[in-house]
Amino acid sequence: MTTNKEMQARRESSVARGAANITQFYAEKAVNAEVWDVEGKRYIDFAGGIGVLNVGHLHPKVVAAVEAQLHKLMHTCFHVMPYEPYIALAEKLNDITPGKHAKKTLLLNTGAEAVENAVKIARAATGRSAVIAFNGAFHGRTMMGMALTGKIVPYKQGFGPFPAEVYHAPYPNAYYGVSAKDSLDAVKNLLKTDVDPGRVAAIIIEPVQGEGGFYQAPADFMQSLRALCDEHGILLIVDEVQSGFARTGKMFAVEHSGVTPDLICMAKSLAGGMTLSALVGNAELMDVPGPGSIGSTYGGSPMACAAALATIEVIEEEGLIERSNEVGKLITSRFLAMKEAGLTSIDHVRAAGGMIACELFDEKGDPNPDLAKQLVAKATANGLLLLSCGTFANTIRVLVPLTASNALIEEGLDIMERCLREL
Repeated sequence: MTTNKEMQARRESSVARGAANITQFYAEKAVNAEVWDVEGKRYIDFAGGIGVLNVGHLHPKVVAAVEAQLHKLMHTCFHVMPYEPYIALAEKLNDITPGKHAKKTLLLNTGAEAVENAVKIARAATGRSAVIAFNGAFHGRTMMGMALTGKIVPYKQGFGPFPAEVYHAPYPNAYYGVSAKDSLDAVKNLLKTDVDPGRVAAIIIEPVQGEGGFYQAPADFMQSLRALCDEHGILLIVDEVQSGFARTGKMFAVEHSGVTPDLICMAKSLAGGMTLSALVGNAELMDVPGPGSIGSTYGGSPMACAAALATIEVIEEEGLIERSNEVGKLITSRFLAMKEAGLTSIDHVRAAGGMIACELFDEKGDPNPDLAKQLVAKATANGLLLLSCGTFANTIRVLVPLTASNALIEEGLDIMERCLREL
């Protein structure tokens, strides 16, 4: 039998150090919200592949769709010889994304690609070059993605210089003293002091920040941002890579605000574990770039499209939007109960549907990233896959598959509570 120690030795000798691993346990198989490593140990999955598995590992409907497509067509490149699954998925995404206006879709591979192409289209459509993003944002690891990302370590350190004309404003976060008004005023100040509004192609925002700490932009802020964009002819791009596909109690997190974006980026749980991303936007905007100017060799592969169509069906048929809210209430109630029962390091419990977080603090009330790191490691050793995040690296986030049973979620929370008490 292969051991985790043997796998780790092979990894260290053959894989780039920068492609970091949270654990040194190696996955062998998985189903729904459970994973088994190469030694046969079981783990409850509260990470979901960093938000990729809203419908769980190997959902039977997704597996069946991929298998059926596998026997028909694996790859031709959509740009060489197109195929129906790409078109069917584009039609579906045009239908389910916010707004009743005419829309068109571009399929790609990663969230970073979706973001890159959103910026390209915004620049082409407006004839402008500048982009405004927010502190704490994460938009990918490409050069433009890193430029837009609002955190240096570990994403940007040592990789500059980055593309020019990218500006950052504080993300609204009342808990840390940044009100919606403060954030909006900061954006307006950028337009007065740093960049002419007539040069700004787009403002890009995560309606709920992912790597930044699961903070949700207030609805009134999103509405004011939409109005500001309209005032100056700026396009509004929303990054739903981590918050999309029922995770927040809506199909897309921006729906909580009632705002309709010009362009929406998505990936992760779009295809139930297959590699796929999408950019959906106003049809007129999406058609500005000429033929051949945007695209991807592998983007919108037949199998990934089949998986995505099946994933959306699962979300709709199994009521996972409603289930997301149930999961959020279950987990936040347990976090609050842990705090009431003496785990005073826990604070700022929050959730947007099933996008759930709490923060860990020390005795002085300062963010405690060391405790968060220790908890993630100890939980994993005890059979719970857990993630941390946030500007201060003290946030514990939960992205458990929405198909997980209450009993399994409670079992995972028991492990987390026990580990935190021991620490």
